[in-house]
Amino acid sequence: MSKVVALMSMSLDGFVADRNDGVEEVFDWYAHSGNVEFKTGGGDPMTFHVSQASAGHLRALWSELGAVLTGRRTFDKANGWGGNHAWGPAFVLTHTVPDGWPRPDSTVHFVTDGLESAVNQAKAAAGTKSVAVHGADTIQQLLNANLLDDLCIDVSAVLLGSGIRLFDQLGDMPCFLGNPAVIAGNGVTHLRYPVRKA
Repeated sequence: MSKVVALMSMSLDGFVADRNDGVEEVFDWYAHSGNVEFKTGGGDPMTFHVSQASAGHLRALWSELGAVLTGRRTFDKANGWGGNHAWGPAFVLTHTVPDGWPRPDSTVHFVTDGLESAVNQAKAAAGTKSVAVHGADTIQQLLNANLLDDLCIDVSAVLLGSGIRLFDQLGDMPCFLGNPAVIAGNGVTHLRYPVRKA
């Protein structure tokens, strides 16, 4: 059965973007933490340079993914991933479809009828693989709706002090997590927590 897995890089003090909405600090480990190349694929491919430990973590995690679910803000910041996300079909939770979309030969889909519909569509597209979730607001909504299975957090070795928090608008708390899997990289610690269902 497909899992819904949150994937985010975060500063040690809990921010996914700085006060100017920049993400360079929390994503620095992708570019400067080692000499192992990791190629993303997709419509807007990138090559990361990470440590051996981080490369192994990324290979295992990305092989598990079959679709992505995200919010409109993340879609806009990523310029639509060139029309094809590296993790498979992308489902964008939004109130309105942006101008110029959908596009021919694109695997980006827009969901305007709510969170549960977006999860169901992404799971159907992922098949037996997992659905990756990006975006702080979308992750918070899924936690509040009890629809998230795992939290995969890459904790970057930086303190930002302010900005956009990953866990800011949470509702009925506490939310209990299971024991984490921990992988120490260079400049980053990879954590994966199962979310205990209420």
